[in-house]
Amino acid sequence: MNDQFESVHNYNEESVFRSVIDCAVRYPRLVDDPELLADVACVALNHLPPRYIRHTVDMRYYMSDEESAKNDAAVEAAVEFAFGFVQSRGGSRPGR
Repeated sequence: MNDQFESVHNYNEESVFRSVIDCAVRYPRLVDDPELLADVACVALNHLPPRYIRHTVDMRYYMSDEESAKNDAAVEAAVEFAFGFVQSRGGSRPGR
């Protein structure tokens, strides 16, 4: 059953992951902790509307330049919020 759904993913995942990596250097308490960076990505993705697709190229083809720019700005804002959120929680995970 899993094979038939492997191509389904959230359109914003790749952009969020890339943005988290790019922004991480500005957050020294989080930059070297892959677990916390994954938390940041989760928080950011939860602040964006889900856009499930099978093929990224299809989504890019149907989005206007304006929609694409708005989506990029939303991803950037969500990642900034997520870093602040995780950092405000002391940059630590329960049980650590």
